[in-house]
Amino acid sequence: EINRDGQQVNSTQYFLTITFSYILFHGITALVVTPVQEIFMTDITMFASLVYLPHGVRILATWLWGWKAFFPLYLGSFLSDVIFTPVHLQEMFEQDVFYSIGIGAASALLAFELMRLSGRNVYARENREMNWTCLLFVGAMASVLNSIGQTIVFSGYILPDHALLVFATYAIGDLIGLVVSMFALMMIFRWVRLSTQTS
Repeated sequence: EINRDGQQVNSTQYFLTITFSYILFHGITALVVTPVQEIFMTDITMFASLVYLPHGVRILATWLWGWKAFFPLYLGSFLSDVIFTPVHLQEMFEQDVFYSIGIGAASALLAFELMRLSGRNVYARENREMNWTCLLFVGAMASVLNSIGQTIVFSGYILPDHALLVFATYAIGDLIGLVVSMFALMMIFRWVRLSTQTS
């Protein structure tokens, strides 16, 4: 595959880096953030995290790789669910988990496409300079889109009194996760880009 600058891009390396990054950041969220959150928000924690680090993977991966990022994001989310989600929750949400994973993987792409349709194309291949403000705005849009989709998917499990709180937790957690993880992910993807250019 050749990018717009005429340089060779190793698609397999991008794919694996995105998938591994998603699993890594989901693991940190599951093993560090979730236990703390469960102390204060037990009923909400099974649905959403207040600091969901993989949202940063969604945004930066889609920024760099466009629609192709959907596939490693989906795989990373699926593997993360298999590895880190307790068995009783996997069994409870078995029928809906694939919809949930698809919505999460597509949320960033939909946000970038909405920006493009509005006349502002912020994909990396169109503009190599990172615009933090634009990425944070796209991340916020994707957070809201993901929140709406996830709340609909899990509506049958969420108590009516908790619906608004679950929605807010998804949105806030995605955005905080984006800010926290963006710098680390920038370094990872920069390393991948430089290594593929020199290979």
